[in-house]
Amino acid sequence: MMRRRLPSIMLAVFLACLLAAGLVFAQEIKVGAVQPITGRFAFAGVNINAGLEDALMMANEDGGINGKKIKYIMEDGQYQLDVATAAFKRIMSRDNPLIMYGESTGLGKAMSPEIKRYKVLYSSTSFSGELADPAANPFVFVPGPTYSDMFGILLKFIEKEKPGAKVAFFYSDTEFGKDPIPYAREMCKKLKLDLVAEEVAAVGAVDVTSQVLDLKRKAPDYVIFQGFVLSPVAEVIKQCRDYGMQCKFMGTFWGATKTLLDNLGPLAEGYLAVNPYMYWWNEDVPMIKKIREYTKKTYPKVAFRDNSYMQGFMTGLIFVECLKRADKAGQLNGDGLVKALQSLKDFDTGGLSAPYTIKDNKFPVARIWKANIGKKIYEPASDWIRLDE
Repeated sequence: MMRRRLPSIMLAVFLACLLAAGLVFAQEIKVGAVQPITGRFAFAGVNINAGLEDALMMANEDGGINGKKIKYIMEDGQYQLDVATAAFKRIMSRDNPLIMYGESTGLGKAMSPEIKRYKVLYSSTSFSGELADPAANPFVFVPGPTYSDMFGILLKFIEKEKPGAKVAFFYSDTEFGKDPIPYAREMCKKLKLDLVAEEVAAVGAVDVTSQVLDLKRKAPDYVIFQGFVLSPVAEVIKQCRDYGMQCKFMGTFWGATKTLLDNLGPLAEGYLAVNPYMYWWNEDVPMIKKIREYTKKTYPKVAFRDNSYMQGFMTGLIFVECLKRADKAGQLNGDGLVKALQSLKDFDTGGLSAPYTIKDNKFPVARIWKANIGKKIYEPASDWIRLDE
């Protein structure tokens, strides 16, 4: 009798296991990412990836998305568009995540049709204004101000500090570099600032002699860098100082890193940058405290996180909040996530940024930071500046 019943019992156990596994998978929310873990952007990409993953895993520790756990799926895009595109398509076809994160401006633009077809909520390392266009890219958002907004914030700061100042732009010949320039030209006109020069150089350029000589002739009061992470920023500043130029140098988000500050050394004297997030050393900020405690527990050998980590972490906070709101509304899908995104108003980030209110798929608020070469940190040079006010 027992032998006859054994197959039935085994079948029942097998079906129960399948049901349990199905329930587990049903309770699992997938977030995919293509990150620049190797390649020329790797030093930032590793930190961005860590920030995003930590925000998601911390959410899991706090109960997940109303009890549902987040599964993070990441592939290395190497900061090469063909490799990143293949990785994006592979993750989407294999895993079908609700949310995707991308490694560059170029990837977001190239995958725009796919993002709309899959209806997947998308953000990335990029602060491109084109990506933050809700009409063209309804499923895409920028986790802070766009590059154009950053220029606007810097130019408003300049206009207040020195009305009618002479300004120069120094940008890379990449989408990253050129993205905000048309807007910045118009903003100079609006603020009655004198745009005297636009210098263009390759990322990592060694010889910038001709550009610096042109700057010397034009004698700007301010030079704003865009589209570089390290080189040739230090060389430009050094040559300008060697010529006795007293202009102030400024950068947007990727020019607001501790990595660049350390690379500049004494050349960072007077350097200003725009950053929408607080830094690792702002220990009185509740979310920074939480990040530091989690880092100490999870990565005991890690002593510091740069602002690239904070960008990834902030994106993760927004992902988690959108997932919670969409799930609570019974719309845990692409359309529901977009509705959740558009509902963000005065979203409390634990002090990691100013309270976030979505506008045109971006959060146009940041502050100016000034390099303190003695302490080797950035310190606030302004309060939070909103460009939409």
